Amino acid sequence: MNKKEDAILFSGAAPGAESYFGIISEKFNIEEVNFSFEGHEISRNRGIRILNHEELKQGDISLTYASRLMNRDYPTTPIFRKILQTIWYQINNGQEIYVVGKILDDKTVKGGTGWGAEFAKICNKPLFVFDQDESRWFIWKKTDWISINEPIISVTHFTGTGTRILKDNGKKAIEELFQRSFS
Repeated sequence: MNKKEDAILFSGAAPGAESYFGIISEKFNIEEVNFSFEGHEISRNRGIRILNHEELKQGDISLTYASRLMNRDYPTTPIFRKILQTIWYQINNGQEIYVVGKILDDKTVKGGTGWGAEFAKICNKPLFVFDQDESRWFIWKKTDWISINEPIISVTHFTGTGTRILKDNGKKAIEELFQRSFS
């Protein structure tokens, strides 16, 4: 790991895992950049980066493609499109991706967060998921999830994202990740 003074968390400031990544980042004096857009519900203002319509277009994807890739139907609403566009910025800026959520049987991650995990796979970025139901960390290795013990953030630019329904074990996993990485 480079110096923690150089580290930057990229996230989205949404309630749940993203907000908690930010809270712990601030506790460890780690800079954070939270991508959002006008009218989006956020739980943090620290490091907020409101994307304009041109910037959002850079992260645009086909919702049909995303739905097919993820084996689910995503809503075609403008707000959901913007959420996926901000996720593009989070993943694009992170060198390692940390997600708190639930790995499904089809090897995707549940919810909108799943698009971030899938995009990280497409970009071939190191991807770590703390599965709250399994209460353990996994790393994506080419075609499957492999259980790992205690990941450590080893880059300066990392992404922290995940579910809005953050459980106590998910909070603990984030806290311990930062403790191992930045203490």
